[in-house]
Amino acid sequence: MPNIQCLPSHVADLIAAGEVVERPASVVKELLENAIDAGATAIVVEIERGGLTYMRITDNGCGIAPGDLPTAFLRHATSKLRTAQDLAAIGTLGFRGEALAAISAVSHVDIFSRQKESDAGAMLHLDGGVAGEVRETGCPEGTTICIRDLFYNTPARMKFMKKDSAEGAAVHGIVQHVALSHPQISFKLLRDGGEVLYTPGDGKLLSAVYAAMGRDFALGLVEIKGCGGEIEVEGYVTRPLNGHGTRGKQVLFVNGRFVKSQLLTAALEEAYRNRLMKGKFPGCVLHVTLPPDLVDVNVHPAKTVVKFVSDKPVFDAVYYTVRSALDAAEKPPEPEKPKENFYRTMTVQQYRETAAEEKKPVGSYSRPAAVQPSPVRPAPT
Repeated sequence: MPNIQCLPSHVADLIAAGEVVERPASVVKELLENAIDAGATAIVVEIERGGLTYMRITDNGCGIAPGDLPTAFLRHATSKLRTAQDLAAIGTLGFRGEALAAISAVSHVDIFSRQKESDAGAMLHLDGGVAGEVRETGCPEGTTICIRDLFYNTPARMKFMKKDSAEGAAVHGIVQHVALSHPQISFKLLRDGGEVLYTPGDGKLLSAVYAAMGRDFALGLVEIKGCGGEIEVEGYVTRPLNGHGTRGKQVLFVNGRFVKSQLLTAALEEAYRNRLMKGKFPGCVLHVTLPPDLVDVNVHPAKTVVKFVSDKPVFDAVYYTVRSALDAAEKPPEPEKPKENFYRTMTVQQYRETAAEEKKPVGSYSRPAAVQPSPVRPAPT
């Protein structure tokens, strides 16, 4: 049996990169989460050829200090955790400290960053995880990361990449989901030089839904909002008549993080029981918010799977909130009351008396005329 030995650091980084960086969309997801955690209010994503040859993510967040740039690309280097107790209540999107190290291990990376109080920014170049020297440079406030030639040093991974159109669509889906999770941030996606997605960042979820998922989807929604104890549920669901052939229009978030949850999907579809046609599924943009200590997000490298301390309260909160909104939307509106005296039938004499009363001045009094006897006609001769 061969001797046991530790793997070289660059081999260990390539293995770790295989867990975090599956495709260009994985890179975009990790960098978008870092930009959001940095307090950005506007983020621009640019890709070429599906992101395999070029990606650039620009944000206007807090930036990174020049001395921290090399440290940021070390494995398990993070500014979001300090002690083991912090793992019990994770309130940020990124926390592992593996994203930048994994991305730089399989690509060429250039990072430019400037803090708001600084007059100049800093730049760092990395090849295959090997960092160069930090240099002073001019750049806007925030951070810009350029990734070129993804998987250039792991050609075996390139065999599993799909066509540029499919990889670009996957990136579009990631930006779409992140934009729906944070409607207060403006997102822009440029694909091969053309703008394919833009959200206003006005803080209104419906505006983000309209921009990210289209006009037809946004016009067929019902707003929901409710809570069960410490669990809050809000967002939009489709009307029963607007069901879809797949579950592709179900977008679920837990504490601002896009997740895939069988529990939430089951609660949503149970609320639609006996409302949808057979073979149809509801669509939604659903936000579930609960205390961080009631959910565990550290169960999957891509952070798309979560576990709840107790499933039943979460299920009930989603189920009853959605069902109540659908019941209210299906309730027929109350009929309008007909206007009084609009359709009246009256004789000619009644009409004349009503018209005379309307013409009479206020406070006037007319004496009734004396009855005159009818004239006597002479008898015919």
